[in-house]
Amino acid sequence: MRVCAQAIADYLKETGLARQGLVMGYDTRFASDDFAAAAAGVVAGNGVKVYLCPKATPTPAVSFGIVSQKAGGGIIITASHNPARWNGLKFKNESGSSAAPKVTARIEENITRILATGKIDEIPLAQAREQGLLEYLDLEPIYCRQLSSLINLEEIRRAQLKIVIDPMYGAGAGYFKKLLAGGATKLIEINGVRNPVFPGIQQPEPIGTNLSRLAATVKKERASVGLATDGDADRLGVIDENGTFISAHHVFALLCLYLLEVRGERGPIVKTLTMSNMIYRLGELFNVPVYETPVGFKYVAPIMQSEQALIGGEESGGYGFRGHVMERDGILAGLYFLDLMIKTGKRPSELIDYLHSKVGPHYYGRVDVKFRESERQAISKRARDYSPKAIDNIRVDSSDTRDGFRFMLADTSWLLIRFSSTEPLLRLYAESNSRERVGRLLGLAQELVKA
Repeated sequence: MRVCAQAIADYLKETGLARQGLVMGYDTRFASDDFAAAAAGVVAGNGVKVYLCPKATPTPAVSFGIVSQKAGGGIIITASHNPARWNGLKFKNESGSSAAPKVTARIEENITRILATGKIDEIPLAQAREQGLLEYLDLEPIYCRQLSSLINLEEIRRAQLKIVIDPMYGAGAGYFKKLLAGGATKLIEINGVRNPVFPGIQQPEPIGTNLSRLAATVKKERASVGLATDGDADRLGVIDENGTFISAHHVFALLCLYLLEVRGERGPIVKTLTMSNMIYRLGELFNVPVYETPVGFKYVAPIMQSEQALIGGEESGGYGFRGHVMERDGILAGLYFLDLMIKTGKRPSELIDYLHSKVGPHYYGRVDVKFRESERQAISKRARDYSPKAIDNIRVDSSDTRDGFRFMLADTSWLLIRFSSTEPLLRLYAESNSRERVGRLLGLAQELVKA
């Protein structure tokens, strides 16, 4: 961690950003606060002022904190939605966004040099405070004021909804309750304590398999909706009033519909290539352009910025919005989803029906396949050599290898085979006009990669 912090401090000095300081945050994982303290000591030891969060803080709050402090960047100690035994470091640029590949490449070059020389400058935190190089900064009130400027929180408080919140033992605990308390809307929070083991779930990722307790609580309480944020609260998962998980594809499409139809805003939409074709249909209906990127918000954010996009989204449940930081924000996305329910007077399941009435039926599936590293090249070769004229008796119109191996079929169905960038997993994706066809497409992909 100290090596990485030194590499980032060197980058800030090399680029002239060091004089603006750096914001340092962390999540609720094991030893995240200790890692943050170690990194802060190194950054301060390089003469760069550190604004250190005094408690676990959501990634979007840290991202906005970078902008509000006009800092040169930020470090967040988190492994986001990954398993409990993981931890990691996110570096955000001066706009609060994920660092571009050219920036991380430069930091990695610094890491290589530092590992070779062993040169790390560090001072104790008490000394850093005495020298004015360390300031403890609670970003919660700053972030909450920003959210209240983007949406009418009082209207949600008055709406008499019953909302179950699941922060998945992560940094988002307590935020919805603080923002929405004091009105007729009732909030029930589960898994709101710090527990770095994440008991009862594989990992703090807001997908259906990890949200069984949230789904059960929604049904038991007869709640209006269930909202979940991942370990660092930059992703959102939604459970409808019947206890059914709503896919990220439908949530993203509904958020686009909310901004375009309910709020009457206009602007481009940015989607990753794993996101649903429903977004293209919405683009046609509302006459707004749609841009497509490889997987990862580090690709989405620059397009959002350059095109002044209205919204950007990815399949993992991360959504970013114009007028805010160009980064994922699970808490703001949840507030926007609640406002959509209120403005339309529709329950979540009814919103899905309303969406389909506009874009037609869309079904989607994903299968994750574990593999041994020794198999990677063989699997990659089979996918690269796969060039069918038809899949499931439907003509292949085109294919691309921008991020994996994707095949677009004549009836707008598609199939994608790609390696995860963070885990030893092969991800298989498919979208079509029926659940049965999605199943067949995924089955064909599994046969191919396991051949």
